[in-house]
Amino acid sequence: MLAAVGVAAIITVQTVPQYATSVTFFITTPNTGVTDAYQGGLFSQQRVKSYQNLLTSDRLALLIAERTGAGLTPDQIRERISAQAIHETVLLEATVTDSDPARSKLIATTLATRFKALVESLETPPGKRLSSVKVEVAAGPKTTDTPVSPKPVRNLLFAALLGVIAGCGAAALRELLDTTIKSPEALQDLAAAPVLAGVPFDTDAKSGPLNVSGKGHSARAEALRQLRTNLQYVDVDKPVNTLVVTSAVPGEGKSSTACGLAMLFAEAEQRVLIMDADLRRPRIADYLGLEGAVGLTTVLAGQAEIDDVLQRYGTNLWVLPSGFLPPNPSEMLGSRHMADLLGELRKQFDMIIVDCPPLLPVTDAAVVAARADGALLLARSRKTTSAQVTTAVKALRSVDARLLGCVLNMVASKGPDAYYYYDEYAPKGSALADLMSGESPADTASARHAASVR
Repeated sequence: MLAAVGVAAIITVQTVPQYATSVTFFITTPNTGVTDAYQGGLFSQQRVKSYQNLLTSDRLALLIAERTGAGLTPDQIRERISAQAIHETVLLEATVTDSDPARSKLIATTLATRFKALVESLETPPGKRLSSVKVEVAAGPKTTDTPVSPKPVRNLLFAALLGVIAGCGAAALRELLDTTIKSPEALQDLAAAPVLAGVPFDTDAKSGPLNVSGKGHSARAEALRQLRTNLQYVDVDKPVNTLVVTSAVPGEGKSSTACGLAMLFAEAEQRVLIMDADLRRPRIADYLGLEGAVGLTTVLAGQAEIDDVLQRYGTNLWVLPSGFLPPNPSEMLGSRHMADLLGELRKQFDMIIVDCPPLLPVTDAAVVAARADGALLLARSRKTTSAQVTTAVKALRSVDARLLGCVLNMVASKGPDAYYYYDEYAPKGSALADLMSGESPADTASARHAASVR
């Protein structure tokens, strides 16, 4: 709407003002009685339609050009004249529009004289001196004091209306053509798996690990706590010990979600290991502020023992970084050494969370998921498309991987797309309560947490 109004304003400002001079003609026929008057009136009404075309004819324009001396050609004069026959009357109105009000009146005045003479000459029968039609000037010529064009108010209102219609139409079309995931129900239908949580968008998620220790009650932390609970009860007959966290495409927040989930399992007094199996773009070590030069690939290559590369992070949480980037990530993750390593780590930890690459670009995640107890598929709200989710699920099914469920990540915390709200249950003075009141959470809690985990 603003764009349409802006364009209309520019056009209005640049348009040369036009002034109009109008003159009204009264068409009659000589009559001697009532019957003659009635018939003459019908005759005049029929003639008026023809005279309307005569007002804009080349012949009349040529006569006006010869008499006015306005410096305009007959074609230019004809373009400035418009005519209108008033319905069911013998009145004919002519309007001359020009950028110069004086020239507009001059042309209209000449038009009134020349039109009267032209009509009466045309309507004079051969051999007679009197015309059968009489033309009188009923009103005018009268020039408007203000320009008839442009009309700023009308133009801006009309542009605003068109802008609103175009904007609504574009929004409706965009929504119709938008195939991204917008709701948990849509994600569940596409993946044929339950949506275990909807994690709200958090601008601080990329900057560092989630503060979940102690009394961390942010909306994102509560959503991940719900995810932790649902994972524990998603299938009580087949408990999950090794969990693969993956997504369809990059940029869906799988690494930050894996870290937050690992911290929450550790908070529940479980021995937790988070393994960075993304051997193409590892994020875990940088995200947690740890050394990532040695790790998983170092162990798989036989250059170190697993106990030598594990790094402790806080209480009950250990981290296995990716190590050096190999030239053959898929083969290394699908090797026998990887299977033996997972078997050894199962005996040491209650929960192993494996951060894997996206499913669509590479096959690494599918290879690891086939050997894990289950996989968790992340989809970013209003970013991941239906086709991407479907293809990712097919990639997991093709290797008989167990899809435990999905997570709708980066959901709007406010508005129609909001999934869950935790403000009603947030304790007073908590991070979420500060967030809802418009205050930023205290940095001291994060500082204490960072000090404790180091």
